[in-house]
Amino acid sequence: MNIREQIESHEKSFLSDKATLSVNTLGRKFDEPKCELRTDFQRDRDRIIHSKSFRRLKHKTQVFLAPESDHYRTRLTHTLEVAQIARTIARALRLNEDLTEAIALGHDLGHTPFGHAGERALQELASFGFTHFEQSVRVCTSIEKKGEGLNLTKEVLDGILCHTRGQDSFTLEGRIIRFADRIAYINHDIDDAVRAGIITENDLPKSATEFLGKSKSERINSMVMSVVKNSTDDIVMDDETFKYYDMLHEYLYKSVYLNPQAKSEESKVLGIIKGLYDYFIAYPEKLTGEYAQICKNEGVERAVVDYISGMTDHFAILTYSNIYIPKSWNL
Repeated sequence: MNIREQIESHEKSFLSDKATLSVNTLGRKFDEPKCELRTDFQRDRDRIIHSKSFRRLKHKTQVFLAPESDHYRTRLTHTLEVAQIARTIARALRLNEDLTEAIALGHDLGHTPFGHAGERALQELASFGFTHFEQSVRVCTSIEKKGEGLNLTKEVLDGILCHTRGQDSFTLEGRIIRFADRIAYINHDIDDAVRAGIITENDLPKSATEFLGKSKSERINSMVMSVVKNSTDDIVMDDETFKYYDMLHEYLYKSVYLNPQAKSEESKVLGIIKGLYDYFIAYPEKLTGEYAQICKNEGVERAVVDYISGMTDHFAILTYSNIYIPKSWNL
């Protein structure tokens, strides 16, 4: 047996009978020769890590727009925290870690600049609607590699599509990501908000911190343990733990996500996104590369939305500035 076959054999002997085995993948849109070293899910993980969209996540907002400190989360560090939590859960349940990690690393590839403020802006502007999870799938199938896509397995694409809401993933590994994403962002958003001076640890609901833990690591551990202990036929969190998770989420929504101090710059996001949208709709010839091809094959608006959603915060601001802000005249 080659190394890949040895790994596949180990999966059969070690993983739970509810795990998604690499050898049983539903496959890719386009068939490819098998790798001698890596399973199909390992190859998917590697393709995502080496993609341009993954690298751009380091310059995309998580919660705080353009923070000056190096220690605030970005979309990339959020993704890595989700992957760590997801792998911990998958390993404890003897599910497929490689599949779980690939979905986690790819789940936000289609996220907009400026976080959810950018997503809301594109939702308002795009006639066909916009969600970051659908865009993440589109990045993997139609945009990356100059429009060829990454040709990922159906299991990974399904997990990415279903990571936020709506229909559950058809794999347990995909269902882990929905919980891992929530566990990651609720806790790191608290951490960032405390660092920013928006809230203090003492401001958090007392009953929630008494039950889940007073520190970030204690709360993450409590939530992860709940998922591990209560997941058998499905991935679930017990009702009481979820109640306190929901309490923290509601508190953050009111105190941070809608906080005027934390969100003071978000009012400018719609103007930037709309300015970019209007300009490239009017001048589609400015689109190049894969976006010019998308414009030709799928229409101007589709190409413009793809282009804007792929921008980093800095590139969106720079592009907007180059279009609309007068330059000084050098004599």
